Parts: sequence; structure tokens; C-alpha cells
Amino acid sequence: MLQQVMTAPGVIEFREVDVPEVGNGQVLIKIMRIGVCGSDIHVYHGKHPFTKYPVTQGHEVSGEIVKLGADVKNFTVGQKVTIQPQVVCGKCHPCTHGKYNLCESLKVMGFQTTGTASEYFAVDAEKVTPLPEDMSYDEGAMIEPLAVAVHAVRRAGDVKGMKIAVLGAGPIGILVAQTAKGMGAESVMITDVSELRLAKAKECGIDFCVNTKEKDFGDAMVENFGPDKADVIYDCAGNNITMGQAIKYARKGSTIILVAVFADMAQVDLAVLNDHELDLNTSMMYRNEDYIEAIRLVNEGKVALKPLISKHFAFKDYLEAYKYIDANRETTMKVIIDVQD
Repeated sequence: MLQQVMTAPGVIEFREVDVPEVGNGQVLIKIMRIGVCGSDIHVYHGKHPFTKYPVTQGHEVSGEIVKLGADVKNFTVGQKVTIQPQVVCGKCHPCTHGKYNLCESLKVMGFQTTGTASEYFAVDAEKVTPLPEDMSYDEGAMIEPLAVAVHAVRRAGDVKGMKIAVLGAGPIGILVAQTAKGMGAESVMITDVSELRLAKAKECGIDFCVNTKEKDFGDAMVENFGPDKADVIYDCAGNNITMGQAIKYARKGSTIILVAVFADMAQVDLAVLNDHELDLNTSMMYRNEDYIEAIRLVNEGKVALKPLISKHFAFKDYLEAYKYIDANRETTMKVIIDVQD
């Protein structure tokens, strides 16, 4: 089979390797689609701090089970599935207390261990999540980023009836906004400086889409939510400007949740954070229950994934996909690699 390998920043090779053997408790998956995310781009540019080369990428994935290992139950050959890419120890305090997404020795497929960018992939059945048969492989490959959004929204608890603000209308920001609405938020506002991204958010049913180059974030919250502003603000952009806006304009005693990863050391006003008794929370990846909820939201039509897909590339054109994303950063949402038809 063919396997993608990034041997150095900006350099991708395809190697002929044996189809992997299936061990006890494993399944063999025919990989169909792989989504490209921002972290993959960091690897491409040599700027991911926790990835070494060579590395086989791929962690947003959908496929079909073609073989079952011994002792595998509750799965069938031909079943449509996705994979949770975390590799955890199962022994540390987070792992033994239900928070394996925070494993002390966490590795993620495609970064610190072999990813799914090959024609076939053998994986422990416990990392496999079934997909509905009527869900497309494109949508299946986007369950992973949607699970990120579900986990982030849940960090605020039950959002039913709440007013939610989301800073940043990239793929994760739009998924967070949709998830909040799908989980019962009264209204959701999303901000960005890109009209195209805001148009995508509007296409996905977000209530208020605000360009903060044209309107002050604080004024927009009062205009759309009233004087009490937002109950929760999610920062899905991850920079000093957006976090600064969140801290400056949040209602006293409310909550800010950082979803995005800061590229550099943050410089924010902690004095105001303290003075206004704001809860600053964070979100890290997901757990199995977030995958299940993500699938439910798509199944029930509460989250639309297809509007976020910008372009498809063939498996052997992996490098071209990265070049396309670099050349079209402002207009690209989600690029999908078609591993097999």
C-alpha cells in the first residue's frame, strides 16, 4: 500500500509498505478521507513544537473496516467508522480519572506517532467510533474537529438558554458556534475580520456575524445581546487582540474559554481579568462522549459540515493541498484528502 511520509518541512514522499497486520483487539481500516487542519500546516512549515521528522500525518479521518482482529466485538466488516487519534498511557492520574485527553504522556497520531495517511491503517478497536451509514466520508472526516468544538462548548457546562460569543470564524470557530446553537444556546454571535468567513458562518445559521474591523466587539455584544452581553465568550482565534477583546468586554463574573492555541507568549490584561472576577477556562481535544455527541448533532441536522469543505485533493497530491492552503489562507476553510474513492 501507499503511505504518506513528511521527511522534512515542506517535503512529502510516498512509500510502498506492507498492509499492516491486524493484532488482537484491532481492526484494519481502509482509509477514505483525511481532513487537513491548522496543526498539520504547522508541521508542514516546521513550526510544530512537538513533532519530529519523518512523520506520517493524518488524524481527521474516515474509512471502512475491512478486517477484524481476534477478540473484536461490536464491529463488522464494511462498517463506516472514524478514529480517535489519541494514544494514552491509561495509568496516569488524568487517565485513571476519566480525563485521558489530558494524559501525562499523550501522543497524537500524525504528530508524535504514525498517523492515518495511508491506504490502510490498523488501530485498536477502542479508538474506533462507528459512523451512521448515511453519513458521507467527507462528513466522517470532520467529526474529529467537531468533537473539539463539542468538548469546548461543554467546558461551560449546560449552555441551554445562554447567549454565546465566539471570536474567530475559522473552521473550529464556526463549529463551536454551531455546536452551541445545537446544544440549546438562546443566541450566538461570531466575529472575524474576514467577510468570506463570516458569510460561511451565516450560511451555517449563526445568528449574528460581526466584522470587528467595522464594529467594536463590546458594542456588538450590547447591540445583539442587550446590556448583560454574553454569558460565555469562546476565543477560537487565539491571539492577543481577541483575548484582549474578551477580557475587556466580558460581563463581570462571566466566563471566557480559550479554544485556540496561542502561537506566541500571550500578553493580556490579567488585572482586568482579576478585577472583574472572570473565569478563564481552556479546552483540550476531546473524549469519546464528545465524538458521540458530535455525530448526534450532525445526524439531527443541528450542525452543517458540508459548507465548510473548500476543496478536495487526491492522495498523491498531498503536497499540492498544503500549497493551495498557503496560497488561499483567507478563503480556505477545510481541505479534504481523498485517499481512495
